[in-house]
Amino acid sequence: MKSKGQALVEFVIILPVFLLLLLGIIDIGKVVYNSNVLEHTLDDVVELYRDGKTYDEIDSFIKANDKSYELQIANDDNEYIELILIKKINLVTPGLNLILDDPYEVEVKRVIDYEK
Repeated sequence: MKSKGQALVEFVIILPVFLLLLLGIIDIGKVVYNSNVLEHTLDDVVELYRDGKTYDEIDSFIKANDKSYELQIANDDNEYIELILIKKINLVTPGLNLILDDPYEVEVKRVIDYEK
């Protein structure tokens, strides 16, 4: 009789830890997946930029894929252009926002030669 109660207590103790671990794995998976998607999208952005498309044309291409993407183009000097693509991801794991910002920003960058 007592073993049934013991199993229930052990289950109640382990369940929150298991759920936090599972949700943490899901959040980290979302970050890695979105980072990979951003890398591939930024490859397309670099191709469009090298083809001479304007910022508005590139931005509309990006927004057609996902409206939450943010494109930044930085030109610190006359030799290189830095293309930055950012997406914010909402985390679902309680307490993970103490380690990571919520929403977490996934950011990928490319530095290419400046062509006039």
